[in-house]
Amino acid sequence: MNVDELLTKAKNGLETKMVFGEPYETDGVTVIVASTVGTGGGGGDSRDEKGRSGEGGGFGLSAKPVGAYVIKDGKLRWEPAVDVNRLLATVGMIAVAALFAATRLAKLKYRAAAPAGES
Repeated sequence: MNVDELLTKAKNGLETKMVFGEPYETDGVTVIVASTVGTGGGGGDSRDEKGRSGEGGGFGLSAKPVGAYVIKDGKLRWEPAVDVNRLLATVGMIAVAALFAATRLAKLKYRAAAPAGES
């Protein structure tokens, strides 16, 4: 299979089904999950001084859940997915920044309160 065939197959494989899951129903509630999908691909070929040629290519895909559409009693609502890892990382960064700021303020306060020549 050459690079063009690989990329054509990869492109043709991308469908709406990759972003939206099949609807499922339970207890009168219909749920349709949704994701973000990212793709990338590339390839190339070359020929050496002896006239030999070669080709190579690759394709990558990543998907991440973003939420779900919920249909209940004829009403549609969006329920976003919560990325707990990202949330914890953000809280951690805020805590570290607050610690650095508190340390800096404590040092400034100590220096301001210290008699001249002691700091």
